[in-house]
Amino acid sequence: MLTLAAWLHTLDPVIIRLADWLAIRWYGVSYLAGFACAFVVLRALAGRGWLATPAHRVADAMMWFIGLTLVGGRLGYVVFYQPSLAWTFFDTFPWWGGVAINHGGMASHGAMAGLVVAAWRVSRGWRSDEGQIEGRCSMLHVMDALTLAAPFGLFFGRCANFVNGELLGRIVSPPGVPGPWWSVQYPHELLSRTPPTLTVDQADALFHLAERAAPDRPFVRQLEILVERSAEFADQLRPLLSSRHPSQLYQAAAEGLVLGAVSWCVWLWQRRTRTSVWARAGVLAAVWLVGYGVLRVLTETIRLPDEQFGDAGRPLGLSRGQWLSVAMIVCGGTLGFWVMLRPSDRTEKS
Repeated sequence: MLTLAAWLHTLDPVIIRLADWLAIRWYGVSYLAGFACAFVVLRALAGRGWLATPAHRVADAMMWFIGLTLVGGRLGYVVFYQPSLAWTFFDTFPWWGGVAINHGGMASHGAMAGLVVAAWRVSRGWRSDEGQIEGRCSMLHVMDALTLAAPFGLFFGRCANFVNGELLGRIVSPPGVPGPWWSVQYPHELLSRTPPTLTVDQADALFHLAERAAPDRPFVRQLEILVERSAEFADQLRPLLSSRHPSQLYQAAAEGLVLGAVSWCVWLWQRRTRTSVWARAGVLAAVWLVGYGVLRVLTETIRLPDEQFGDAGRPLGLSRGQWLSVAMIVCGGTLGFWVMLRPSDRTEKS
C-alpha cells in the first residue's frame, strides 16, 4: 500500500548464496555492470577513431583498467580509512584483512588513483605482431576517454551501497517520529558504532524484539539476525528506527547522472570546437576531477562521517572523503590551467 511515511529498507545484498563464505552480491554485480558499460563506451570510441587505442586492443586495455581499479580501490580503503587491516589476519578465507572486502570495502578515490596508473600504461601503446607500437598517445587523452566511461560504474556502485544499507545518510527524524516520504529507515543503523538514541521503552522493545528474532544468542548476534530478517519484523522495527537521507541515491545521481551528463556534454562540445584551447587533451579530465570533487564534498554533507575516526577525523568539519575530494579539486584545477597554458602539442589526440 502506498504511504507518505519513510520507506523501510529490507533489500537483501545477496542475490545467490553458493556457500557459507561465497555468494553473488549486488555489490559485485555493480562492478561487473560498470566494467561492461566502460568496455562498450571505449570500444565505441575506438571504433570511430575517437580513442587512440585500437579497437582490437580495448579488451587488453580493460584488463589494466579493471585490475588497477580493484587494487587501487581496496588499497585506498586500507590506507585512507582502515590501516589496521594491513596487519589483520583471520582464520577463514581470504585470511588477510587487506583483501577481505567483507571487512570494509573499496575507496572510490583509491580506485581513481589506480585508473590514473592504468591510463599511463594504456597510453604507452601495444606492440603489434610486426613489432610496431600501436595506440601510443598522451596519457591525458586516455584519461579524457575514461571520464566518459567512469560515471556508469560510479552510478551502479552507489546503487549497490544503497542495497547494502551502508554509508548511511544523516537523520531527519528520530525513532518514533514519522519521517518524510522521501526518507529511508535502515535497520543496519542498529549495527553501527553510533546507533540512534532510544528511550528506555524503545530500548526495552528492541531488546525483546532481538530475543524473538534469535533466542539464546549473544545480543550483538541477535541484532545481526534481526537486521537480516527485517522484512519479517517490519511493523515492530519501524518505531525503533530513525529516518535518514538516502545519501547513497543522492550520490548515485550526482556522481553518475549529473557528472556523466556534464562529461558527455563537454566532450560533444569539444567535437565542435577542435581548434579551441578548451578542446585540448586533458581539459575533460580536469573538468571531471573538479566536478567530482565538488559534488562529493556537497553530497557528503548529508552523509554520516566516518565512524572510525570520530571528531578527530573531521578537521575543519570535513570528513576524510571530503578532504580527498578537495585534493581532487586542486589537482583538477591545476591540470586544467597547465593544459590550457602550455604550448599546443600537435601529436596529441583531443
